[in-house]
Amino acid sequence: MAAQAQKKKRKFSWTRDDTELTLLSLPTTVWYILFSFLPMFGIIIAFKDYKVTAPDRSFFYNLLLSENAGFDNFKFLFQTGGMWDVIKLTLFYNIIFQILGILVPVTLALLMSQLYSKRYGKICQTCMFFPYFMSWVVVTYFVFAFLSPDNGLVNKVLESLGYETVNWYMEPKYWPVFLIFLNTWKGMGYGMVVYLATITGIDATMYEAALIDGATKWQQTRYITLPHLKNIIIMMFILNIGSLVRSDFGLFYQVPKASASLTPVTNTIDVYIYNALKTQFSPNMSSAAAFLQSVVGCILILLSNFIISKIDADSAII
Repeated sequence: MAAQAQKKKRKFSWTRDDTELTLLSLPTTVWYILFSFLPMFGIIIAFKDYKVTAPDRSFFYNLLLSENAGFDNFKFLFQTGGMWDVIKLTLFYNIIFQILGILVPVTLALLMSQLYSKRYGKICQTCMFFPYFMSWVVVTYFVFAFLSPDNGLVNKVLESLGYETVNWYMEPKYWPVFLIFLNTWKGMGYGMVVYLATITGIDATMYEAALIDGATKWQQTRYITLPHLKNIIIMMFILNIGSLVRSDFGLFYQVPKASASLTPVTNTIDVYIYNALKTQFSPNMSSAAAFLQSVVGCILILLSNFIISKIDADSAII
């Protein structure tokens, strides 16, 4: 009994390591409380008919006095004409982004792992990872430098070759390819580093044994590298699938320079909500849309994780 009591006492003892880890995690905890959990109070707006009834009072006072709207704000989203087309367009882009977001980084990581020159490999990694840190505002100016109707590089090349110039910002048929390319180009470096770190951690003796047995590079990749990448690929897929009903506002609004002619191929959910707010200021609708996106994203993550856990329990993240 004495030994059990001593063991129980030791189990709940606070050590110096606990103090250090707590202090280390404190800034991140405070950040999440201030910017992630406290703003969740604003979810109430999605179920309110928010109106400023008392201008001399605070936002919270006016919010609590506003009438309850129930699910009317959510009904408005789907009763608005063209909403289903917006959802289909968003899903179309995100499904392609999901597929390319796995294929391209994994392929690049496999290629980078085969480089013999470590210095050259670091240079290539830096060049491919750099676009990830660029904002879409900066990317917009680069794209405009290429596609400007008057002095764009592409039109200058077409003109020098004897072809007619194209007003790229008035031609929707080209922009799905442009947007998919830009999204893949900007995010491939981050994904490549994640997969490359996993490849680096694979035991080198496995490759040496395969080489002695006469395995080719492709056979080493197929039977050693890819099986070790399986768990991280599935984990990245589960985490990214939560954004299936979201869209990158900077990519779909800023890069096309908000051209009205490109609306059929750029009018995703977030762009649609922003344009609706410009014409009719309604924080209720925007809050309802954001809340709906978060709920659907959470359901997709849990559902995909549940399905994967039934197929391969070791690959699930929960």
